[in-house]
Amino acid sequence: MPKRVDHAERRSEIADALVRVAGRRGLHAVGMRDVAAEAGVSLRLVQYYFETKEKLLLYGLQRLAEKFGERVAARSRAAGEGLGPRATIEALLMESLPTDEESRAFHLVYTSYAVLAVTDQALAAQPFIRNPDAAERALAGLLRQAQEADLVQPGADVRLEAVSLLAMSAGLGISVLVGQRDPHSAAAVLNHHLDRLFQGSGPGS
Repeated sequence: MPKRVDHAERRSEIADALVRVAGRRGLHAVGMRDVAAEAGVSLRLVQYYFETKEKLLLYGLQRLAEKFGERVAARSRAAGEGLGPRATIEALLMESLPTDEESRAFHLVYTSYAVLAVTDQALAAQPFIRNPDAAERALAGLLRQAQEADLVQPGADVRLEAVSLLAMSAGLGISVLVGQRDPHSAAAVLNHHLDRLFQGSGPGS
């Protein structure tokens, strides 16, 4: 009896191979043949699942966002149960910094997508814009919870603060990638701004 193929799993494996190659060489230099070799499958199979490089890139971006969410959840679980809003926000922002090989690949590849999206209308459309918008809404929601619990300054514009924090973490991530600063000093900048926002005394507030 022939082995049953899990098509969703196979598509994810190919997309993960795309991210690995792009993390080493940059997204602009990746071809479908490179992805096939990395995934250990034929070029024909990659073309069967994605037809064009554009479709592969779009699915790769979706997969990148999913794995980022999984890493944020894992970081939160590692920090313990009953996290307060600040600790949850900190987990999200710190995961955006390239502190190890996996997060470095994430930041490098996601930045590459952003650069390509400037000239590629398909990448500039959903899901590229939808994912950052979702992150802004989630972060603003956490800040609003903290504000309602009197942990954040009453007059703070939580949406504006969410946008600022995400933009800051993205910029700090790039500064780490290019060697301008190390992850520890980048994390210190983020914590400085969280201290400014929160009235509590610690990261578990």
